[in-house]
Amino acid sequence: MLTVLHAGGKFGGDASGYTVSGGLHGVGLSVVNALSSQLEVSVWRDGTQWTQRYAKGVPQEDVVRTPVNGTAAPSGPANGANKTPARGTRVRFLPDATIFSALRMDRAVLSSRLRELAFLNAGLTLSIAGSHEKGIPAEAEVFRFAGGLSEYVTFLTVSAQPLHDVVSLSRRVDGVMVDVALRWCGEGSYSETVLGYANSIRTIDGGTHVDGLKSALTRTVNTLARKYKHLKEGDPPLSGEHLREGLTAVIAVRLPSPEFEGQTKTRLGNPEVRRAVESAVGDELTVALEMNPPTLESIVKKALAAQRAADAAKRARDLVRRKSVLRASSLPGKLADCASGSPAESEIFLVEGDSAGGSAKQGRNRHTQAVLPLRGKILNAERAGDEVLYKNEEVTALIQALGLGLRGEEFDASQLRYHRIIVLTDADVDGAHIRTLLLTFFFRYQKALFEKGHIYVGVPPLYRVTGGGANGKGDVYCYDEMELKRYLAAQPAGSSPSIQRFKGLGEMMPKQLWDTTLNPESRRLRRLTVDDAARVESTVQLLMGPDVAPRRAFIEREGPKLAELDI
Repeated sequence: MLTVLHAGGKFGGDASGYTVSGGLHGVGLSVVNALSSQLEVSVWRDGTQWTQRYAKGVPQEDVVRTPVNGTAAPSGPANGANKTPARGTRVRFLPDATIFSALRMDRAVLSSRLRELAFLNAGLTLSIAGSHEKGIPAEAEVFRFAGGLSEYVTFLTVSAQPLHDVVSLSRRVDGVMVDVALRWCGEGSYSETVLGYANSIRTIDGGTHVDGLKSALTRTVNTLARKYKHLKEGDPPLSGEHLREGLTAVIAVRLPSPEFEGQTKTRLGNPEVRRAVESAVGDELTVALEMNPPTLESIVKKALAAQRAADAAKRARDLVRRKSVLRASSLPGKLADCASGSPAESEIFLVEGDSAGGSAKQGRNRHTQAVLPLRGKILNAERAGDEVLYKNEEVTALIQALGLGLRGEEFDASQLRYHRIIVLTDADVDGAHIRTLLLTFFFRYQKALFEKGHIYVGVPPLYRVTGGGANGKGDVYCYDEMELKRYLAAQPAGSSPSIQRFKGLGEMMPKQLWDTTLNPESRRLRRLTVDDAARVESTVQLLMGPDVAPRRAFIEREGPKLAELDI
């Protein structure tokens, strides 16, 4: 298992001891072993401890057998030190420093994954301790959620305004275990959040289990809406898109032989899973909604409101189309486009104001870099519906320049005009607010831009130091306060460099902007991705949604933890 590829306990059918497994090919632990300078495996079973150590995938000793009393628990943050379990396995490893440039684990990423697994496996206790990251406590975090997916949905909707209690169901159909929890939220919740998992693996591109859930929801709610006269005879059925507005749902399936599309396992392909999910959700949701008529009524009212809003938005889009605002052949006048016709090598800078836009247009590489100046702060897409968005000049300029198409349409990468979309704002409070509004717009309008890695944030310098460096000549740029302090501390005694703090991008000359922020050889960019969809969803709701009370509580709770607060 640790030195041979395509080997593991999951191979062997019914005799393997595994009911389900997320792994497919038996390579994960073998690769970790090969890329570790040290790895130690200990197994406790039947009152005995078996241990073996490896270095770069090569065993360093035979398996060592040690009798133990079998009454204690393994060493760790939750159970105390120097103890051994009656049964269990422990794997400890150190990444090989000759292969990895930085031997640092991201505590936040690990914590997020453990929290997710604890939600998916109700009653399971997971813990993490230790940290390399500044500002992240080293003490242990323990994750345990007896409510499973119901608690997961509650966690996701903590900042929203729920229409009803969480509806949950669990059922086995033809060997497939189906677990679902869902809830609709009201005012301020205009998007859907459906998270799919197969054998505890997050399937970010959905698959047959998610398709089955959506199909069953649409069919079941429409059937009950007609049965209980919420939809009158002659009324068109509720579409799935309108019905899922404001929905937060988590579906987890467990099956013995998952078929994922690609090694990254982003989409489940088993056709029998769709049938199992449709059957389980259809039956269980029918019972749940018939037992709670107010919940059914609130869901239907929400969908009807979404349908009316969509009709109004369609009229707005049609008006916009007639005026040629969203046509790819009609670009906004203030866009300074690049000469290249290849989206893969092209990038666009979304800059704050005409002053910064003028400097960026003069300092850019005109072949591959486009510039779109934005006037002021755009709409908050978390609170604005389609009708309002399409009437906003800055928003339509963005849609038009980037080639995003209409909201709700499936992402078409071939229509994207630039593969790097770079948000470039001033390093002050207003700049941070504009950046947040832009990121919220992209997340709500076309989430796939983050998933495909097209969104970046440019990092402009905060200080220019003149008279420092070798022989006191040349300018040095520092990007934050700590960097400035380190640079000044390294200067020879008696030097007196001049320090300029940039108030905005508009203060920088075109060449300065090129040297520090636009030049691919010297600039600093941060690519933004969505590693934890659940956390991003709840954070966007909390910080950008209409409900003020949770946001105020967040600020009062987190504000005192900041050493400095720029207001």
